[in-house]
Amino acid sequence: MAVRHRLIRTSPQTVWDVLSDGSRYAEWVVGTSSSEPVRGQWPRLDAAIRYEVRVGPLSLTNETVVRRCEPGANLELEAKAGPLGTARIAIETRPWGDGCLVFVDEHPLRGMGGTVHNVAVEALIQIRHRTMLARLAKICEAEAAEEERRRPLGQVVTPEPDAGGSRA
Repeated sequence: MAVRHRLIRTSPQTVWDVLSDGSRYAEWVVGTSSSEPVRGQWPRLDAAIRYEVRVGPLSLTNETVVRRCEPGANLELEAKAGPLGTARIAIETRPWGDGCLVFVDEHPLRGMGGTVHNVAVEALIQIRHRTMLARLAKICEAEAAEEERRRPLGQVVTPEPDAGGSRA
């Protein structure tokens, strides 16, 4: 199982705002050239986005479906990759000081991906996740900086109280 984490220097809400925008999937998911919501309201259960992967002149279109969602905390996806099968991708966000710790856990579910899954494939997934989390961090931190820049001088933002209690 490929598990990777990264501390992103912004609030968990900022990270969740990016994750919960299905049209932005291609901005942070490595290998994806475009994405668009196609079913349901992303990231609600069973909502789906269509994404495109381009390799030279070839273009492959597939779908990612939300299998579990706890808003602001957990997003579990099933990414379909045609003949390669499907993969489970779980993304967890945790408050960490004044930042957000993001975990990504991916493993094959069905198809050829599960059959050929080995240490070498695992290493490639780790490299992909490192890049993916770096992209996500860049987007989220830039958005937080832009929001800070737009805030009037002297205005202090107070975090909303956690109605559901804190997560461990």
